[in-house]
Amino acid sequence: MTESLPRKPLGIKSYGGIAHLPGSRVGVGDHKCHEGQKRIATEKARDRHDQVIVQEKLDGSNVGIARLDGEIHALTRAGYLASTSPYEQHHHFERWVMQNNNRFLAVLKDGERLCGEWLMQAHGTRYQLRHEPFVAFDLMTGTTRKIYDEFIERICPADFITPHLLHRGLPLTIEAALRMLESYGFHGALDPVEGAVWRVERNEFIRPGGNERRWLVDFLVKYVRPDKVDGCYLPEVSGKEPVFNWMPDENTSR
Repeated sequence: MTESLPRKPLGIKSYGGIAHLPGSRVGVGDHKCHEGQKRIATEKARDRHDQVIVQEKLDGSNVGIARLDGEIHALTRAGYLASTSPYEQHHHFERWVMQNNNRFLAVLKDGERLCGEWLMQAHGTRYQLRHEPFVAFDLMTGTTRKIYDEFIERICPADFITPHLLHRGLPLTIEAALRMLESYGFHGALDPVEGAVWRVERNEFIRPGGNERRWLVDFLVKYVRPDKVDGCYLPEVSGKEPVFNWMPDENTSR
Protein backbone atom coordinates (compact mmCIF):
# COMPACT_ATOMS: atom_id res chain seq x y z
CA MET A 1 0.00 0.00 0.00
CA THR A 2 1.04 3.64 -0.49
CA GLU A 3 1.39 4.14 3.27
CA SER A 4 4.18 1.52 3.45
CA LEU A 5 6.18 2.95 0.56
CA PRO A 6 9.12 5.31 1.08
CA ARG A 7 8.33 8.92 0.19
CA LYS A 8 10.62 8.47 -2.86
CA PRO A 9 9.70 4.92 -3.97
CA LEU A 10 11.83 4.81 -7.13
CA GLY A 11 14.94 5.93 -5.27
CA ILE A 12 15.58 8.36 -8.14
CA LYS A 13 13.90 11.35 -9.75
CA SER A 14 10.88 10.52 -11.84
CA TYR A 15 12.25 12.75 -14.62
CA GLY A 16 15.56 14.51 -15.20
CA GLY A 17 16.39 17.71 -17.04
CA ILE A 18 16.55 18.21 -20.80
CA ALA A 19 19.42 20.25 -22.22
CA HIS A 20 18.66 23.54 -23.99
CA LEU A 21 19.40 24.40 -27.60
CA PRO A 22 21.27 27.65 -28.35
CA GLY A 23 19.05 30.71 -27.91
CA SER A 24 16.69 28.91 -25.55
CA ARG A 25 15.80 30.61 -22.27
CA VAL A 26 17.91 28.90 -19.61
CA GLY A 27 16.65 28.98 -16.03
CA VAL A 28 18.26 28.21 -12.69
CA GLY A 29 19.71 24.69 -12.73
CA ASP A 30 19.27 24.30 -16.51
CA HIS A 31 22.12 23.47 -18.88
CA LYS A 32 22.84 23.84 -22.58
CA CYS A 33 23.28 20.94 -24.98
CA HIS A 34 26.52 20.01 -26.70
CA GLU A 35 27.19 21.58 -30.09
CA GLY A 36 27.12 18.12 -31.66
CA GLN A 37 23.64 17.43 -30.31
CA LYS A 38 22.39 20.77 -31.64
CA ARG A 39 23.80 19.94 -35.08
CA ILE A 40 22.23 16.45 -35.16
CA ALA A 41 18.81 17.64 -33.97
CA THR A 42 18.49 20.83 -36.03
CA GLU A 43 20.97 20.75 -38.94
CA LYS A 44 22.50 17.50 -40.21
CA ALA A 45 21.99 13.89 -39.17
CA ARG A 46 25.03 11.67 -38.67
CA ASP A 47 23.69 9.20 -41.23
CA ARG A 48 20.50 7.42 -42.25
CA HIS A 49 20.27 5.76 -38.84
CA ASP A 50 19.21 8.99 -37.09
CA GLN A 51 15.55 9.99 -36.70
CA VAL A 52 14.40 13.32 -35.25
CA ILE A 53 10.97 13.69 -33.61
CA VAL A 54 9.81 17.18 -32.61
CA GLN A 55 6.83 17.88 -30.34
CA GLU A 56 5.24 20.91 -28.72
CA LYS A 57 6.61 21.63 -25.24
CA LEU A 58 3.91 22.08 -22.62
CA ASP A 59 4.12 24.21 -19.49
CA GLY A 60 2.78 22.60 -16.34
CA SER A 61 4.05 20.37 -13.53
CA ASN A 62 6.21 17.43 -14.58
CA VAL A 63 4.77 14.30 -12.96
CA GLY A 64 4.96 10.53 -13.18
CA ILE A 65 2.76 7.49 -12.64
CA ALA A 66 4.63 4.34 -11.60
CA ARG A 67 3.51 0.74 -11.32
CA LEU A 68 5.27 -0.92 -8.39
CA ASP A 69 4.38 -4.41 -7.15
CA GLY A 70 1.19 -4.26 -9.18
CA GLU A 71 -0.02 -0.96 -7.73
CA ILE A 72 -0.23 2.50 -9.31
CA HIS A 73 1.43 5.47 -7.59
CA ALA A 74 1.40 9.17 -8.48
CA LEU A 75 4.79 10.90 -8.29
CA THR A 76 6.20 14.39 -8.51
CA ARG A 77 9.12 15.11 -10.84
CA ALA A 78 11.58 14.71 -7.97
CA GLY A 79 10.26 11.18 -7.43
CA TYR A 80 8.29 11.80 -4.24
CA LEU A 81 4.75 10.53 -3.72
CA ALA A 82 2.37 13.24 -4.93
CA SER A 83 0.33 12.72 -1.76
CA THR A 84 3.26 14.13 0.25
CA SER A 85 3.63 17.29 -1.85
CA PRO A 86 3.05 20.71 -0.23
CA TYR A 87 1.23 21.85 -3.39
CA GLU A 88 -2.52 21.54 -3.88
CA GLN A 89 -2.21 20.65 -7.58
CA HIS A 90 -0.27 17.46 -6.76
CA HIS A 91 -2.96 16.24 -4.37
CA HIS A 92 -5.53 16.74 -7.13
CA PHE A 93 -3.14 14.86 -9.44
CA GLU A 94 -2.92 11.93 -7.02
CA ARG A 95 -6.71 11.73 -6.80
CA TRP A 96 -7.05 11.96 -10.59
CA VAL A 97 -4.55 9.11 -11.02
CA MET A 98 -6.51 6.93 -8.60
CA GLN A 99 -9.74 7.69 -10.50
CA ASN A 100 -8.00 6.58 -13.70
CA ASN A 101 -6.20 3.65 -12.07
CA ASN A 102 -7.36 1.06 -14.61
CA ARG A 103 -6.09 3.11 -17.55
CA PHE A 104 -2.59 3.15 -16.05
CA LEU A 105 -2.71 -0.55 -15.18
CA ALA A 106 -3.56 -1.27 -18.82
CA VAL A 107 -0.43 0.56 -20.01
CA LEU A 108 2.27 -0.02 -17.41
CA LYS A 109 4.27 -3.15 -16.66
CA ASP A 110 5.73 -3.54 -13.20
CA GLY A 111 8.66 -1.18 -12.66
CA GLU A 112 7.62 1.17 -15.48
CA ARG A 113 6.36 4.72 -15.21
CA LEU A 114 4.50 7.08 -17.49
CA CYS A 115 5.87 10.62 -17.38
CA GLY A 116 3.98 13.68 -18.46
CA GLU A 117 2.75 17.20 -17.81
CA TRP A 118 0.00 17.96 -15.29
CA LEU A 119 -1.72 21.06 -16.67
CA MET A 120 -4.23 21.68 -13.90
CA GLN A 121 -2.52 24.88 -12.70
CA ALA A 122 -0.99 27.62 -14.85
CA HIS A 123 2.74 28.02 -14.32
CA GLY A 124 4.03 30.35 -17.04
CA THR A 125 1.34 29.59 -19.62
CA ARG A 126 -2.44 29.56 -19.27
CA TYR A 127 -4.44 26.96 -21.20
CA GLN A 128 -8.03 26.64 -22.28
CA LEU A 129 -7.75 22.87 -22.23
CA ARG A 130 -9.37 20.90 -25.03
CA HIS A 131 -8.57 17.62 -23.31
CA GLU A 132 -7.87 16.08 -19.90
CA PRO A 133 -5.22 17.79 -17.74
CA PHE A 134 -2.55 15.07 -18.06
CA VAL A 135 -0.40 14.88 -21.22
CA ALA A 136 1.98 11.90 -21.48
CA PHE A 137 5.39 12.30 -23.13
CA ASP A 138 7.61 9.41 -21.97
CA LEU A 139 7.36 5.76 -20.93
CA MET A 140 10.38 4.86 -18.81
CA THR A 141 12.06 2.16 -16.76
CA GLY A 142 14.81 3.56 -14.57
CA THR A 143 16.57 6.12 -16.76
CA THR A 144 15.72 4.34 -20.04
CA ARG A 145 13.06 5.74 -22.38
CA LYS A 146 10.94 3.66 -24.73
CA ILE A 147 11.23 4.71 -28.36
CA TYR A 148 8.47 6.91 -29.74
CA ASP A 149 6.66 4.18 -31.71
CA GLU A 150 6.50 1.80 -28.74
CA PHE A 151 5.41 4.64 -26.46
CA ILE A 152 2.54 5.57 -28.78
CA GLU A 153 1.52 1.95 -29.34
CA ARG A 154 1.42 1.26 -25.62
CA ILE A 155 -0.59 4.30 -24.53
CA CYS A 156 -3.07 4.52 -27.42
CA PRO A 157 -5.52 1.89 -26.09
CA ALA A 158 -5.88 3.96 -22.90
CA ASP A 159 -6.55 7.16 -24.87
CA PHE A 160 -3.85 9.26 -23.21
CA ILE A 161 -3.08 12.63 -24.76
CA THR A 162 0.45 13.28 -26.06
CA PRO A 163 2.19 16.54 -27.03
CA HIS A 164 1.36 17.57 -30.59
CA LEU A 165 3.74 16.01 -33.12
CA LEU A 166 5.28 18.74 -35.24
CA HIS A 167 7.78 16.75 -37.26
CA ARG A 168 9.36 13.35 -37.75
CA GLY A 169 12.32 12.49 -39.96
CA LEU A 170 15.34 14.61 -40.79
CA PRO A 171 16.71 17.33 -38.47
CA LEU A 172 14.44 20.35 -38.02
CA THR A 173 15.61 23.91 -37.39
CA ILE A 174 14.36 25.89 -34.43
CA GLU A 175 12.89 28.47 -36.81
CA ALA A 176 10.91 25.80 -38.66
CA ALA A 177 9.55 24.34 -35.43
CA LEU A 178 8.41 27.77 -34.23
CA ARG A 179 6.66 28.42 -37.55
CA MET A 180 4.78 25.14 -37.15
CA LEU A 181 3.74 26.05 -33.61
CA GLU A 182 2.67 29.55 -34.63
CA SER A 183 1.79 31.65 -31.58
CA TYR A 184 -0.32 29.35 -29.42
CA GLY A 185 0.44 25.79 -30.43
CA PHE A 186 -2.09 22.95 -30.43
CA HIS A 187 -3.17 22.49 -26.81
CA GLY A 188 -5.23 25.59 -26.19
CA ALA A 189 -2.52 27.93 -24.88
CA LEU A 190 -3.79 31.42 -24.08
CA ASP A 191 -0.26 32.81 -23.84
CA PRO A 192 2.53 32.35 -26.40
CA VAL A 193 3.52 28.69 -26.58
CA GLU A 194 6.57 27.74 -24.51
CA GLY A 195 8.61 25.96 -27.19
CA ALA A 196 9.42 22.49 -28.52
CA VAL A 197 11.28 19.28 -27.65
CA TRP A 198 13.54 17.39 -30.07
CA ARG A 199 13.84 13.61 -29.52
CA VAL A 200 16.71 12.00 -31.43
CA GLU A 201 16.45 8.24 -31.89
CA ARG A 202 19.18 6.09 -33.40
CA ASN A 203 19.18 2.67 -35.04
CA GLU A 204 22.24 1.10 -33.40
CA PHE A 205 23.87 -2.31 -33.56
CA ILE A 206 22.75 -4.56 -30.73
CA ARG A 207 26.31 -5.87 -30.35
CA PRO A 208 29.61 -4.39 -31.59
CA GLY A 209 30.56 -6.13 -34.80
CA GLY A 210 27.10 -7.64 -35.20
CA ASN A 211 24.59 -7.04 -37.98
CA GLU A 212 21.34 -6.72 -35.99
CA ARG A 213 20.09 -3.25 -35.11
CA ARG A 214 17.48 -1.78 -32.78
CA TRP A 215 16.11 1.71 -32.29
CA LEU A 216 17.09 3.55 -29.09
CA VAL A 217 16.42 7.03 -27.72
CA ASP A 218 19.82 8.74 -28.05
CA PHE A 219 19.09 12.15 -26.49
CA LEU A 220 16.53 14.93 -26.03
CA VAL A 221 17.01 18.69 -26.39
CA LYS A 222 14.56 21.56 -26.09
CA TYR A 223 13.97 25.17 -27.02
CA VAL A 224 12.10 27.61 -24.77
CA ARG A 225 11.28 31.05 -26.10
CA PRO A 226 13.69 33.64 -24.61
CA ASP A 227 10.97 35.97 -23.29
CA LYS A 228 9.18 33.24 -21.34
CA VAL A 229 8.93 33.96 -17.60
CA ASP A 230 8.99 30.80 -15.51
CA GLY A 231 6.09 30.39 -13.12
CA CYS A 232 4.71 33.89 -13.59
CA TYR A 233 1.19 32.67 -12.64
CA LEU A 234 2.28 30.76 -9.54
CA PRO A 235 1.26 32.52 -6.29
CA GLU A 236 4.79 32.27 -4.90
CA VAL A 237 6.01 34.29 -7.91
CA SER A 238 3.02 36.52 -8.73
CA GLY A 239 1.85 37.21 -5.18
CA LYS A 240 -1.69 36.60 -6.49
CA GLU A 241 -4.23 33.80 -6.31
CA PRO A 242 -3.45 30.63 -8.30
CA VAL A 243 -4.73 30.38 -11.87
CA PHE A 244 -6.31 27.03 -12.72
CA ASN A 245 -6.72 25.62 -16.22
CA TRP A 246 -8.87 22.75 -14.91
CA MET A 247 -10.71 21.93 -11.71
CA PRO A 248 -12.14 18.51 -10.85
CA ASP A 249 -15.51 19.83 -9.70
CA GLU A 250 -16.04 21.22 -13.22
CA ASN A 251 -15.04 18.06 -15.07
CA THR A 252 -15.46 14.32 -15.13
CA SER A 253 -12.54 12.14 -14.01
CA ARG A 254 -11.13 12.53 -17.49
